Amino acid sequence: ANLELWQGPDNTPYKMRVYVEDGAQRSFNCVIETPRGPNTVAIRNTANLEFPLVAGVVPSEVRGERINPMAGAKSTPRTIQGGALRTYPFDPNVESVRIVLQTDGRPLNSRIELLQGPNNIKQVMELYTEDGMDRPYIAIIETPGSGNVVRIVNTATMEFPLTALVEADQIGDGRGPADAVLGGDGPGFMLDRAW
Repeated sequence: ANLELWQGPDNTPYKMRVYVEDGAQRSFNCVIETPRGPNTVAIRNTANLEFPLVAGVVPSEVRGERINPMAGAKSTPRTIQGGALRTYPFDPNVESVRIVLQTDGRPLNSRIELLQGPNNIKQVMELYTEDGMDRPYIAIIETPGSGNVVRIVNTATMEFPLTALVEADQIGDGRGPADAVLGGDGPGFMLDRAW
């Protein structure tokens, strides 16, 4: 899908291309800041007719003073220079990951990938915003299963670094509904059989 923020008739300060392998298992959620004047969010399904898309845009109730998206972080934000990449592996008990990308007012160009296993891409977001301070990228990505890695590539040149914060958002017990239970230590294991 393509997602764009339109500000006025000829200005598109925010563009994103999104690929999700299985939208039922890993839905896509992000926050788009819309400062200064009326804005329009456009969502276009670029997939074939056989792959419909359900999308929704909901206004936020936060008004007035800007909120720092890095506030309250449990981990340290890292700088990713233009042309560089950084990977963030997560334990199986992490159910969702919070991602915040911003700049010091310069353009933000990046590619965010969720991988599960070696080079098995589950979700991709290609992002452009003309001002990474006014319009940072904020998203919650669901990470069911094990072997999840978030890879962030700064696709801009060396003059345009970005600051990335990637941390666990929700943490569960690490077992999915289809995970096998080894050892047979569940209730009633072999108690109803007479040997």
